[in-house]
Amino acid sequence: MSTHELPLAGIKIVDFTQVMMGPVATQMLADFGADVIKVERPPTGDLSRTSFPNDPAGLTGPVFCSLNRNKRSIVLDLRQERDKKAVFKLLEQADVVVNNFRAGVMERMGFGYEELARLNPRLIYAVGTGFGLTGPYSHKGGQDILAQAMTGVMHRRSDDSLPLSIYSTTFADYSAGMHLVQGVLLALLQRAKTGKGQRVSVSLYDSMLAAQTQESAAQMMRGREVNWGAMPLSGVFETTDGAVVLVGAFKSHPLRDIGVALGLEGIENDPRFADHAAQVKHKKELHTIFRKRFAENSTGHWLGKLEEQDLLCAPVRTLAEALADKQTAVNGMILETRNSIETVRVVGSPVHLDDAPVTIRIPPAQLGQHTAEVMTELGLSEPEAAA
Repeated sequence: MSTHELPLAGIKIVDFTQVMMGPVATQMLADFGADVIKVERPPTGDLSRTSFPNDPAGLTGPVFCSLNRNKRSIVLDLRQERDKKAVFKLLEQADVVVNNFRAGVMERMGFGYEELARLNPRLIYAVGTGFGLTGPYSHKGGQDILAQAMTGVMHRRSDDSLPLSIYSTTFADYSAGMHLVQGVLLALLQRAKTGKGQRVSVSLYDSMLAAQTQESAAQMMRGREVNWGAMPLSGVFETTDGAVVLVGAFKSHPLRDIGVALGLEGIENDPRFADHAAQVKHKKELHTIFRKRFAENSTGHWLGKLEEQDLLCAPVRTLAEALADKQTAVNGMILETRNSIETVRVVGSPVHLDDAPVTIRIPPAQLGQHTAEVMTELGLSEPEAAA
């Protein structure tokens, strides 16, 4: 499919973002046709270019590759007046500008919302922060793990006996990045009606609160804790060769069906487990019984037995196993290309449009690879662009 047929073809985005929250947003916009121009600082560019430990010199870091396909990279030193003028010229022509700096950084560089709205009234000014544009934490450095800690995500565990721990995937960054995509698309739709741009803002903090929308409503309206991971008929149970996760829900008599699957017929008649309240009270004893039974056979054996009873279950797998799964390939979730140095293999887009499949049109760029090209497009002569 040619670029001009993609849904965001013709949309120009100036991208000041780095690390994850911002780049994951601008990558999705780029995947669907936007011309994303990534502005990087000399001499090292986006921090994620060099954040992969012990990577051989000269290679582009896998973390950077995972978040920066289909973008053009330019290097500008915004302390230099000449380079700042080039940015203003870019922004005059842009549809969207995106940054994920701390509150106040863009303003100090001369690229605040009010200044750019005067320069280009159609410009959509998209901002991702840690905690919001104003308020007591607005100038605090935002980071995924901090957002987990400060919004209750880290405190809520499936079992209170477990130690507090960091969620090992960047849940807050990815969620906020997807919310930023939604905000930009909504602003583009509104601009089509009004002709005016506007500011769009999201934060890690808000995204983590929004992810707990059910739990939050229960807390505020009833003063009660809702914890889906702590449900008495759900859990992770080790087998002879791995582990199975079981979700005993969405059935009329789930404990009876679990009992049949595990060869524990009649367990639902035990007074300790007679109803949900009793199961919650005696969850520890119930799970001790489950653990002992699961430990007697293989993962494949128990998955077969549980699925015979139409119970929700799955094997607990490593990421490497999930990436190698046939379902991953069928879903088109692995993209491969080659840059000037090496083969690049990354996870594709979770959004699938029949008429606009995601491909890698531009491999993750080398630092400043497109500077001269973009400067020439701005009207500079070739010698000026090269300089």
